[in-house]
Amino acid sequence: FLAGVLLSETKYRYQIEADIAPFRGILLGLFFVTVGFEIDLGLIASNIPLVGAIVSGIVIIKAVIAASLGRMFGLSLSTAQQTGLILSQGGEFAFVAFGLARNLGIFDPQTTKLLLTCVSLTMALTPFLADAGQKIATKLEEKSDFTHYLGQDQDAVDIKDSEDFAVVIGYGAVGKVICDLLDRKFIKYVGLEVDPNKAIQARNKGLPVFYGDVARSEVAEAFNVGKAKAVICTISDKAEANRAVIALRRLYPDVKIFARAKDADHAERLQRTLDVAAMVPILPEDNALMTLPFGGAVLRSLGAPAEEVNAILEQKRKDVLSGRGLAESEQETVLLQLGIVEEKKRVEPPKVIEVKAQEDNNEGAKDEQVEEAAATAIKDSELAAAAAARAEESKQKAPMVAKVIEDCIVTPPSAKSEEAVEEGEAEEKVIL
Repeated sequence: FLAGVLLSETKYRYQIEADIAPFRGILLGLFFVTVGFEIDLGLIASNIPLVGAIVSGIVIIKAVIAASLGRMFGLSLSTAQQTGLILSQGGEFAFVAFGLARNLGIFDPQTTKLLLTCVSLTMALTPFLADAGQKIATKLEEKSDFTHYLGQDQDAVDIKDSEDFAVVIGYGAVGKVICDLLDRKFIKYVGLEVDPNKAIQARNKGLPVFYGDVARSEVAEAFNVGKAKAVICTISDKAEANRAVIALRRLYPDVKIFARAKDADHAERLQRTLDVAAMVPILPEDNALMTLPFGGAVLRSLGAPAEEVNAILEQKRKDVLSGRGLAESEQETVLLQLGIVEEKKRVEPPKVIEVKAQEDNNEGAKDEQVEEAAATAIKDSELAAAAAARAEESKQKAPMVAKVIEDCIVTPPSAKSEEAVEEGEAEEKVIL
């Protein structure tokens, strides 16, 4: 545990997590197999009242404590009770503590077996308690008055009064992915949706998505859009997107706005006339992956480190593709959607000349890897140069677009090599 905490603070944490990921499922399954070993059916049958009382006591006490803490920290009743039920099971440290108590003679073997069985049963009940918590939360949300869906309840007030939140306009396929990425980075957001059915469904799930038309000045002012760190417009309809973006830019000329564009011409008009970071999806409408570069640009613009953004996007890709990643680079895709790199004129890395005669296959493979790395470095450098030129060009008429482009530029490996060497030497000195 302590080793994991220490490694999580180093720059190698994402690589270590990627290396350990294949073994996570195996180790987790092995843990629950050992949990199953601790359940003694004969002991349960002979002590049903006692076992039931202990299991109920653990679940009720932990649920009440967790729900009360949730309410103290500002969670709504529905979210607090759901959190309490999800966290009501016994923890894995109980196995360590009870085993140590048995070895030290504090508990006799029979008592230890009883307690371990009860803790194991609380873990087995977790899926059912989580499902019950979801149903109770839905019922509580449905019984709320309509102000609950208009952003006039305590949840909305807490977000709107904060100094660090984003506004997502539209809760369709793209809006859902953007909100999920913001949740993964723990960035507060307010979602606005003109379709009451979508707003009600999202709100019943406990999400901060409310019914409202942001193009109306009174709605924008009610949600403190002017204080938002960024506004992300994910509306697919071109006319509605224009209407929302124009209204926002007129009301809040200094707010950073991201928008989903219909095509390249639409994106260019939004960028040059309204100073909006407009991006064009390059994948089919029903593919959630089209939103990831868009969401990555939003997270970078909100101050998230590049390595954290890449890790979040890669995890999201794995969720969508069940372990398969995208072949092309994240930076190239972002620049393509921003209209900096044309699809037919993408920078292609130089082709590697095959060496037919190789005396040593291992040395040949290493040479190919070096050449591929060099080609990738050249490609990234040219992409960064193209993005830098576009950012410089946009600074006069569209400074916010220029800032977004600069946030999305990844320093080429060649430029980072000296810094990496210096960091590595510094870490070695600290370790020594």
